[in-house]
Amino acid sequence: MTRMRFFTIAAALAAGLPLHAFAQTRELTGAAAYGDWRGDAPGVRRLVRPGDLPKPMATPSARNSVLIAKPPPGAALKTLPGFTVKLFASGLAKPRLMRVAPNGDIFVSEGAAGQIRVLRPSADGSRAERNEVFASGLRQPFGIAFYPANDPQWVYVANTDSVVRFPYRAGDLKARGPAETVVTGIPVGHHWTRDVAFSNDGRTMYVSVGSGSNVAEDMEKLSGDALRKATAGKPLGATWGSESERADVLAFDPDGKNRRIYATGIRNCVGMAVDAGDTLWCSTNERDLLGDDLVPDYITRVKEGAFYGWPWYYIGANEDPRHAGERPDLRDKITVPDILLQPHSASLQMMVYTGDQFPAEYKGSIFAAEHGSWNRAKRTGYKIIRAIVKDGVPTGEYEDFVTGFVIDDRTAWGRPVGVAQDKTGALLFSEDGNGTVWRVTYGDRRSSAE
Repeated sequence: MTRMRFFTIAAALAAGLPLHAFAQTRELTGAAAYGDWRGDAPGVRRLVRPGDLPKPMATPSARNSVLIAKPPPGAALKTLPGFTVKLFASGLAKPRLMRVAPNGDIFVSEGAAGQIRVLRPSADGSRAERNEVFASGLRQPFGIAFYPANDPQWVYVANTDSVVRFPYRAGDLKARGPAETVVTGIPVGHHWTRDVAFSNDGRTMYVSVGSGSNVAEDMEKLSGDALRKATAGKPLGATWGSESERADVLAFDPDGKNRRIYATGIRNCVGMAVDAGDTLWCSTNERDLLGDDLVPDYITRVKEGAFYGWPWYYIGANEDPRHAGERPDLRDKITVPDILLQPHSASLQMMVYTGDQFPAEYKGSIFAAEHGSWNRAKRTGYKIIRAIVKDGVPTGEYEDFVTGFVIDDRTAWGRPVGVAQDKTGALLFSEDGNGTVWRVTYGDRRSSAE
């Protein structure tokens, strides 16, 4: 179903509406909410509901890897009226996750290069004035966190197999000392990204660890006494063997002690954020090879002790046919995610917007970077989205915020990865196809890109 609402500029001004209300808004539900890149446009809003899921293999499982090209002549990113998106930095080595230090410096992980980079904004925030390597020699670094949050003494970095921290003082462009290892023994292979975040009181460190496979194909199947033994003393839905401590969010004290599993069954929580109410959120890549429209990726609040289904179930009590009949005991114990996204979009970093530069209704919204599909006949993702949150509670809806990276059914010129809020309240996002960072501001009377 598609519902449309729009305002003329004159009507919007007369009604006192903000500039972004000039955009035509399409609200897509049901099968129409799945769509593909051809229907993407700033302001298009989607609501994917658990009851709308098709059956497994309703369509063939496609292998449709993207070709990355240079931006074609006239290429422009699109955003909502009143917002402007401009190039902030270029020439980076596959920039991934970004986090902004309290002083405004922008830390960027470059996983393939094994390093963390710092971008210092110009006085007006419009471009990167300084570009330095903060630390190198790391093993596929991804997540970054500052601790304590307001006056950091440490920069934490999540490698694929460990968490390390560097001594830090505000304004440092180079690590002032060697890395101290805080956590070791994080399982490696397949999904390699690890994010790191802290509770608001600074007492709990969260580390996300993706699964070692698509759907636990190599995990030994157990039943009876063997199953009871493997799961004894473990949280609900915990895995074992090759998937031990995977598809989980782990929790630690800030010094790496008191290791425990916080939540289970989250196939690949690539990005994490903690909101003002101290709720942990995950941006999650769900499983592949069940057809174009299964399984929706998602963004969700993460509850301690909760089980989100992987590998036996998805989006509630929908049993994965590849694990039919294995864990009937879990069917009614699954937490359904809050915000279902177009399947195979590859939702990566996420953040909660707290700034004042954007219109007031944006505060508390979630922005996420969609890296883009490979397991879909027609592409989804390759954009920045905004999930709608009211009084801390997600409505389940999300809308396209920045689009325009896809050239055609085979080719794109950018793949968004990181998303962050700069010190002015502007939105920054990275893409690793051409190694760039972009900045979105509000206040112009047109939607534009440079």
